[in-house]
Formats: sequence, structure tokens, C-alpha cells
Amino acid sequence: MINLADIRYVRMGTHDVDAATRYATSILGLECGPCENGTQYLRSDARDHTLAYFQGDPRDHSVGFDVSDASALEAAAAEIDAHNLPVRWGSRAECEARHIERFIHFSDPSGNGIELVYGARDGETPYRASRDAGITGFSHIGLRTTDAVRDEAFWTRVCNARVSDRIGPAPLLRIDAVHHKLALFPSTYAGVQHVNHQVAGVDDVMRAYYFLRERGVRIVFGPGRHPTSSAIFLYFEGPDGMVYEYSTGVRMIEDEAGYVPRQFPFEPASFCMWGSRPDIPEFRS
Repeated sequence: MINLADIRYVRMGTHDVDAATRYATSILGLECGPCENGTQYLRSDARDHTLAYFQGDPRDHSVGFDVSDASALEAAAAEIDAHNLPVRWGSRAECEARHIERFIHFSDPSGNGIELVYGARDGETPYRASRDAGITGFSHIGLRTTDAVRDEAFWTRVCNARVSDRIGPAPLLRIDAVHHKLALFPSTYAGVQHVNHQVAGVDDVMRAYYFLRERGVRIVFGPGRHPTSSAIFLYFEGPDGMVYEYSTGVRMIEDEAGYVPRQFPFEPASFCMWGSRPDIPEFRS
């Protein structure tokens, strides 16, 4: 079994790196890092970067997960190859572009680009937000799945993810005590469905709500509260139609042996216990 230590970064293509960077700094509130060979690096916590925009197809996404060391990466490559998923080792130039020592790239059964990495760098200075959004760090992603049952089996049997809860067929998966680091939402195509950043408290969520409205940013869900993770949330639209989320108060699952996943119906009340209704295709039945 592949032991994923944490989620590390998201890489996304865009037709306009400069516009995406302006959004990430002036609206989202990330720290602007260097721009190298057409790739703009952005920080949200102590990591070297958690989001990278590169010039390319906006449908080209990849998600990086940390593994512990080189031997774990070698074992992961063999495990994935044994499941008939082609594995590609990153070149030296690609490793430099990700600020890591080594990585492998493969596609999960739905076609989502996944990278397992080791030797990722932390930032050389403390994280400095470009605006006071209250961000405490990059926390999780939603991925699209063309077969939720099949993909849940991959993430929980080939990798060490565990189901925290399900909303209809959509599993919310943890790889540590945080309620979920990965969620799989049924779709007709692959790709990152949303990117989450944690904020310090409910005041940050509500300040963001008014800040975004004043600037004409499309809010697609919330403010609300998830009955699954207990997190208070706000979802809004970013460059190339990507959905971003701020949330706070996510549930921690410490009792691994005793915890039993819950099944929620696929309906609006399972996404928000306060009554907000999502304008997000993957959250609508």
C-alpha cells in the first residue's frame, strides 16, 4: 500500500499566467513567489509553494502528494505499475520545475494527473499573505471521478486513504486526522474540481464573503456549514472556471479504529446544513 503523507501542491495550466497571478494575490490572498520559465509559484503556508500556474491548457491539472523517502517512491512506482497504470519518472528539469528531489507521474483510473514526490522544499521565509484573508494553509482538493466506486477502491486499497463520509456516491477521504484531504465527485471528465484553503475562523469566511461580492467575484456556494466535516465554508469562482474554497473548523478524526463512515444522501442538505444551495454542477443531483 502506498502511504501518502500529505497533499503538497496543485499545478494548473492557464492561458493567461499574469491574470491568474493577479487573482491569486489580490483576490485569493496567496503570497506571490518566483516566476520561472513561465510557471508562477504561489504560497499559502510554510511550503515552498502550494499552487503553480503555468502557460498551457486550463484542463491540464496535476496534484502532488508527499511520500516519505526515495525507497517509498520506488515502491509506489512498482505498486502503481502493477495495477496497469503507466508510471513516468520526472526528468531533472521537471523536478527543478516542481522544487523537489524526485517524483513520479501517473493518471488515476479517471485520468486525473497525480504526482508522488519526495524531497519537496519548504519556504526560506515565513509565509506572507498578499492580503489579509486569514489563510492558514492549503488543505484539500476535490477531484472529478467518472466512476466513484472504482476510484474510491484505488485510493483506499492501492493508497492509504480512508473514507470519512460519503455524500451519495462521493467519498470524502482522509490521509491523516483531517476529515478529508481529497474528495471524489462524479463527473463526465477528469480534473481538479475545487481547491481548498483553510482560514483561521468564521470571521475570515464572512469578511471574504463581503470582500468578494464587492469585487464582483462569483460566489457559487455559501456561506454555509458542511454536515460531514463540520467546516464553515465559502466557494467562489477563479480563473478558467476553477472553484476555490475557504473553510474553517474542519473535523479531526483521531479514533481510527472506532470511526465508522457515515452515508449522506446526495441532496443540498448534505452539502450545507444551513440551507445554502450550491451553484456547482458536481454538487447538484
